[in-house]
Amino acid sequence: MTVSHANERASMVPVMADGETASGRWLDPADPLAREAQTFPRLTAEMAERVASYGTAERLAAGQVVFERGERGVDFFLVCDGAIEVAGQDADGTERVYTTHRARQFTGEMTLFNERQSLVGGRAASESRVVRVRRADFRRMIAAEPDVGEIVMRAFILRRVLFIRHQMGGATLLGPGHGGNTLRLQRFMTRNGYPLRLLDTERDADARGFLDCFHLTPEQLPVVILPGGVLLRNPGDAELADALGLTEELDPERIYDVAVVGAGPAGLAAAVYAASEGLATVVFESVAPGGQAGTSSKIENYLGFPTGISGQALAGRAQAQAQKFGARLAIARTVTRLGCSERPYALTLDSGQTIKACVVVIATGARYRKLDLEHYERYENGGIHYAATAMEAQLCSDEEVAVVGGGNSAGQAAVFLSRTARHVHVIVRGAGLAATMSDYLVRRIETSSKITVHPFTAIVGLEGDTFLRRVRWANRSTGREESRAIGNLFVMIGAAPNTEWLDGCLSLDSKGFVRTGSDEEGRRLASPFATTMPGVFAVGDVRSGSVKRVASGVGEGSVVVQAIHHFLTPEIA
Repeated sequence: MTVSHANERASMVPVMADGETASGRWLDPADPLAREAQTFPRLTAEMAERVASYGTAERLAAGQVVFERGERGVDFFLVCDGAIEVAGQDADGTERVYTTHRARQFTGEMTLFNERQSLVGGRAASESRVVRVRRADFRRMIAAEPDVGEIVMRAFILRRVLFIRHQMGGATLLGPGHGGNTLRLQRFMTRNGYPLRLLDTERDADARGFLDCFHLTPEQLPVVILPGGVLLRNPGDAELADALGLTEELDPERIYDVAVVGAGPAGLAAAVYAASEGLATVVFESVAPGGQAGTSSKIENYLGFPTGISGQALAGRAQAQAQKFGARLAIARTVTRLGCSERPYALTLDSGQTIKACVVVIATGARYRKLDLEHYERYENGGIHYAATAMEAQLCSDEEVAVVGGGNSAGQAAVFLSRTARHVHVIVRGAGLAATMSDYLVRRIETSSKITVHPFTAIVGLEGDTFLRRVRWANRSTGREESRAIGNLFVMIGAAPNTEWLDGCLSLDSKGFVRTGSDEEGRRLASPFATTMPGVFAVGDVRSGSVKRVASGVGEGSVVVQAIHHFLTPEIA
């Protein structure tokens, strides 16, 4: 079919070549609004012709709705003539038009690669002619037209970044910024890439209006306000994921080729490689993609990223990659039991649902270790953190903070926090950092005037009220104690494996990590990642003897797919 070559231009905010808007506001070069040609690209006439061959032509009347916010399975639309307005609704019910797609531009963002609810709606701004590409045909087009697929994928990622950065089409979180449950909900939405506006009742003047509008008292906080005014009072992660439309609906009758339990670097790598090779793949993650690595402020020694990359950004890209190849991600769904006596294997979720798979990849990683201190649990939701991201950095701007630990995670946190904190104290039980931390981090810490390392030292006391207010530590060599006015303590002292859910199915080592490569008698198994159960593999931090690094986890997750193929099709092994 013929596609119009009109020169209309979709735009949200006019941007000059130097990144300044027409109103004089300068835009960060990383802001998708400053990259309009990539965020809202116009296909060439030849590309548009190819895309049109995958869909069907439709004529739209002015004002006709083509998809709605909250709808799952939205189709892809290429505009030929006319225009499609993309609109969303704020928490107060106000509708906003975010952008207008014109000739040879297309609708959609990351929900086109999964079954989550759409954040926005679309309607014809005038009488229009479009090509509708159905979901199955959209995936076929992305695979068969790599140049178009690259443009579409980049645009979809940038549009989601745009929604997050400018708080479009998402939810409002109302509560005390330092409150434990406020932080929990903020972390959950942030790590799952969901647009969020935080109204801190401790600092934000606009919060009072919301409290009055919804007749809320401070005791009822935090609350999440969805577009249209639906209110959730301190929801759990699963309840929130369901309400936000993050949870994908899985068919209990379907038998997957591969079920990956855990979406850290190793699990995501396994999902990418399995799905890209045509295996029906599902991934279960109890919180958010990325695992512990997803909470890292910056990973600087990961191959291919010379300027570093945040754990969340790396996890987000990997998640998009896995979904591009067709992997299904079940977020806020915890696997509570592996039915190891059944074939195919049955995985029971915390929701009570059971999903079956021929192969299981265990990539559940490890959970954070805690300090054995009085009142520790009280302050876990009021000043004790296990991650140092931009969210935590805002909480301790121009304050003293303490980081406990001598590994790379602790070093990365100390360096990152030193940008905004007044001073960072690194508490180490050993003689220093050289034996446990990468040299580039050690040198950076040693040359920073804002970081002090306290060797042979341990935290001995925590003080405060609702929130942590003071931290006390002692030097084990001299016995000298020191107390500082510190309200944010970052604990990064290693982790214990998440293997309780296996309930005796597999052989574990003395520390609870999954034994792979050989059985208890020392007999070699078919793969270095094979467990004592056929068709069950373990990769990443949960595996006994693994190197606790992002790169090694990604390597294990990618390599294990070869062993999966050999198990599923032994005749070609």
